[in-house]
Amino acid sequence: MKAVRVHELGGLDALVYEDAPSPELPPGHVRLGVRAVGLNFPDLLMTQGLYQFRPELPFSPGFEAAGVVLEVAEDVPGLSPGDRVTGFSTHGALAEEMVVPAYGCFPIPDGIDFATAAAMTVTYGTSYHALVDRARLASDETLLVTGATGGVGSAAVQLGKALGARVIATVGSTAKTEVASNLGADHVIDLSEHNLREGVKALTNGRGADVIYEPVGGSVFLDTLRCVAWGGRILVVGFASGVIPEAPMNLALLKGSSIVGVFWGEFARLAPDSNHANTERIFQLLEEGRIDPLICATFPLPEARQGLAMLAERRATGKVVVTVGD
Repeated sequence: MKAVRVHELGGLDALVYEDAPSPELPPGHVRLGVRAVGLNFPDLLMTQGLYQFRPELPFSPGFEAAGVVLEVAEDVPGLSPGDRVTGFSTHGALAEEMVVPAYGCFPIPDGIDFATAAAMTVTYGTSYHALVDRARLASDETLLVTGATGGVGSAAVQLGKALGARVIATVGSTAKTEVASNLGADHVIDLSEHNLREGVKALTNGRGADVIYEPVGGSVFLDTLRCVAWGGRILVVGFASGVIPEAPMNLALLKGSSIVGVFWGEFARLAPDSNHANTERIFQLLEEGRIDPLICATFPLPEARQGLAMLAERRATGKVVVTVGD
């Protein structure tokens, strides 16, 4: 099979498009014929050896894919060759074949193409789990989404609106303001021109946001501690800025607020039935037209490096998808 692989850690320059052996199929797993791959920021970190999980070299980056089941292990019920599914694992998606754990496979409803399905598994799964399971977002609450035009951020904006919340989005440049508005945000704060704390306070009459979805980290996270409402919840989703902040905990005390960790991958592994129910609900929202993944660019597998470069250079809005095969 053809694959994009990393033989030595070195970022984008380490990516090689080449022939590779098909991965072995262990018990409890499914082999996919990959048709589309959704790229995520951790894919880039993994090529640099900066992610929390480090696969053995050589490896193919990529967490999530959509495709057709080629083979199932003997101990896997409910899936058969020919089924259209999305799947996720720790790595291996940027290849013509990928092996994923059975708990990480979800049927794709009729009428949904592979590229759309591949753009949803990780980002919408993470955002739905964060907003519903971790924050218990209510329809009358105000949701603040930082990094709102990124992969998980754009999903959080759309899901927040679908759940009935009032959504405030932050972006890092004027050019991304319209993107956030088109995603459904009620208000957009351009952090290149406005202060986050002052902007949120002005939009909430000084009260602050009930739920804050925070995938950026660094100084942005520290600012959210100062614009969360009394009793609010700050969702720690990631650190796209590259900086893991140290929080002054007196601010959480003074606001009676909660800092809530979100680790969707582990949730999916430990609570597969709950995660499958979430995924069914996400696809239902898609079929109802209440969410619509933003795909800003697609690249064929041999050009996957260009797609990852868009993430590295902060040029992507929504998702970048790599297509495989016809």
